[in-house]
Amino acid sequence: MSETSPAPGARREIRRRRQRRAPALDTTIPSPCISVCQIDDATERCIGCHRSIDEIRDWPILSAEEKIAVLARLAARKAAQAGGPPEHDGQDHDD
Repeated sequence: MSETSPAPGARREIRRRRQRRAPALDTTIPSPCISVCQIDDATERCIGCHRSIDEIRDWPILSAEEKIAVLARLAARKAAQAGGPPEHDGQDHDD
């Protein structure tokens, strides 16, 4: 017994339903990746974009606001590496 593919109208309806279920991924903020992908063992961050493994992994699913927050942390990390003001990771610590 051979299976037939759905009629064109049915395929369109399937696509419409699938798109409604799919989460809306934000693509308005470009990735800071510069294709120099290597994790520094000392900092546990990429030597190219300065992101942590978690920030790299999560980038596609972050909201625009979350991506902007990551970019702000990256700017602080780059400044600290260049001898600027101390790095602040955006999280409160009880040290």
